[in-house]
Amino acid sequence: MARLLVTGASGFIGGHVVSTAARRGHDVVALTRDGTAPGLRHPRVVVTPGDTRDAEAVRSAVQGCDAVLHVAGVYTFDPARAAEMLEVNVEGTRNVVDCALEAGAERVVYTSTVGTTDFAAGYRTGRLPDEDDVAGPGAMAGPYKRSKLEAERMVAEMASQGAPIVTVCPTAPVGPADHKPTPTGRIVVDFMRGRMFAYVQTGLNFVHVRDVAEGHLLALERGRPGARYLLGSIEGNLTLAQAFGMLSEITGVRAPRLRVPCAVAVGCAHVTTAVGRALRRPPLVAPEAARMASASMWVDPSRTVAELGLPQTPVREAFGEAVEWFSEHAYAGTPRSTRRSAVAPGRAADRP
Repeated sequence: MARLLVTGASGFIGGHVVSTAARRGHDVVALTRDGTAPGLRHPRVVVTPGDTRDAEAVRSAVQGCDAVLHVAGVYTFDPARAAEMLEVNVEGTRNVVDCALEAGAERVVYTSTVGTTDFAAGYRTGRLPDEDDVAGPGAMAGPYKRSKLEAERMVAEMASQGAPIVTVCPTAPVGPADHKPTPTGRIVVDFMRGRMFAYVQTGLNFVHVRDVAEGHLLALERGRPGARYLLGSIEGNLTLAQAFGMLSEITGVRAPRLRVPCAVAVGCAHVTTAVGRALRRPPLVAPEAARMASASMWVDPSRTVAELGLPQTPVREAFGEAVEWFSEHAYAGTPRSTRRSAVAPGRAADRP
C-alpha cells in the first residue's frame, strides 16, 4: 500500500477521496487549510494544515509520499473571488506539482473539471464530446473556468515533458457529505426548500461522488500519464427538468414548471451580482453559472469507464443519498416521501 498526499481533503470530492484511499489500505496525509477535516477520522489518515500556495507547507506534507492527488481548488462562480481562483487553481497547482516532483512522487493525479471540455464539439460532429475534446483558451467565459483551463493546460505541458501526471475531470458530483454545499449540491438543497420556481433548458452529466472518488484512485493505479479522464456517468446526461423530476419523486416537492430563457437567466444573474456587490455578499446566481446554462454540458465518458473501470452508480441513488444527508444535517426539511429504492441498503456505513 502507498502513502498518499491528498490536497483539498476537507472539500466534497477531497473528503470522499481520502475516505476511499483509506478504505483501500493506503496511508493518507490529508492537507487542509486549517488542519481540520470533520468526518475524516481514520487510523490511516493524518490531517495536516497547509495552503497549496505555501511551498514550505506543501513540501513538508509531501515528504515520504509515493503519490499526490491534487484535489484542492476554489470552486465558485463569484466574480469577486477571481484573483483567488487564479492564485489557488493555477499557482497553487503549479506549486503542488513542483513539490511533488521534487519529492520524488511516482504519480500525480490532478483534479480539473468537465467545464474545460469543448461542448461545441458535439454540435460540430453530431456526437457527445469525450476525453479528447478540450476547449481552446478563448472559449472560457468566467474566472472559474478560465482558471481551471489554464491549470489543465499547464499540467498537460508538464506531462508532455515527462512528468507522471494524470488529469481527471469530474462532471456534476452528487451525494452525501456536501458540507458547503457545492453549486451542484446547492441545486438539491434549494429544490428541497421549495426555492426552485423556474428552470432553464440545459443539461448536466450527474455522477455519484463516490464514483468520482473511486475514479481518482483508479486513475492513480491505471491511468496513463498525460491522459485526461472524464469522471462521469454514461447514463447521467439529464436535462435540468429531468433532474428536478427525479428529485420531485424522491422528496415529494413539486418540480418547477416555468421554463426561463437563458438570456433572461443571464440578465437576472447580472442584477443579483450587482446587488450582491453592493451588499458585500456573493450573488444568488453568478453570470458565469448562468452562461454555462446556455449549452448542455453532456459528455460521453465511456472511454474512461472502459479504461479505468469507473463504477456507474445510478444517478437516482446519488440524488437519494444527497437528499437523505441534507435532511439529516438540517440543510432542508425532511422529505415527505423518500423512496426506499433511492438509497441502496447498506451504503450508509461507507459515508466519509
